[in-house]
Amino acid sequence: MDEAGCYLLPAVVVTYAPRGQTPQIAATVGHDHLAVISGVTPQGRLFTQISLGSITGARVVRFLRHLQRCLSGPLIVIWDSASIHGGEELKQFLASGHGARILLARLPGYAPELNPAEGVWHTLKDKELANVACLDLPHLRQELEQAIRRLRRRPEVIRGYFREAGYL
Repeated sequence: MDEAGCYLLPAVVVTYAPRGQTPQIAATVGHDHLAVISGVTPQGRLFTQISLGSITGARVVRFLRHLQRCLSGPLIVIWDSASIHGGEELKQFLASGHGARILLARLPGYAPELNPAEGVWHTLKDKELANVACLDLPHLRQELEQAIRRLRRRPEVIRGYFREAGYL
């Protein structure tokens, strides 16, 4: 027992390395990853596209085309200042006539609390996929798609992201 009245226990650690040698785990580290672009509506709808690799300007345009097919009327797109949101592909897309239906609104430099889509990522990462360990990228994609389907079945949660951001 120490002077504060606490019992001191000896540290016991078991490893699978020979005595005196630091255990090392061999792992292949790659840069392959999944990237997801999303859109939410105040009515509680969630749209996503999952890509292998990084989101590019061309993928942003493809996603906006997808939204135009799925949603009627004008589209108000509120997004952050990521470089992919102002690339040449996007400028050409808007100049080719699509800009008449799409209004782009940029959030301040760092304002995740104003972005309803941040709620999607919080829910997916911190709740739906919190304890998921995937074997590889296809397994991760499968788990992510299932988590997205579960969230889509809960439009009241998605509407809540808009309330939290102060839009409703």
